[in-house]
Amino acid sequence: MARILVVDDDPAIRQLLTDVLEMDGYEVSIAVDGLAAVREVQAAAPDFVILDVMMPGLDGFGVLSTIRDQPGEPVPVLMLTAAAESDANARAWACGVDYYLAKPFTADAVLDLVDGVLAGQVGAADS
Repeated sequence: MARILVVDDDPAIRQLLTDVLEMDGYEVSIAVDGLAAVREVQAAAPDFVILDVMMPGLDGFGVLSTIRDQPGEPVPVLMLTAAAESDANARAWACGVDYYLAKPFTADAVLDLVDGVLAGQVGAADS
């Protein structure tokens, strides 16, 4: 079972994503801020990270930088951010994000992306 880390300071978004991902069979862990996300990435080695940009303490860009500094195969990262953050999209790509969705997003869009990415990884590993 693939492990997904959901990082967002908004409890409603964390709950929505957790519910949808768990219903699809994923093991979900959560972090409420950037520092907790860094600890969770180092401790649990998730297969996929869903990451908010604006959070207290360490923002999503700082978390992404830490994730990208980890040894081994890079974990796929989806950044979620408010559409009003005009420079966030360009900065996210420059920092090495794999996928980017603006808020508001649909849970189905996130689930389809996660399913597609992780199915591709499994297929590549089986070849």
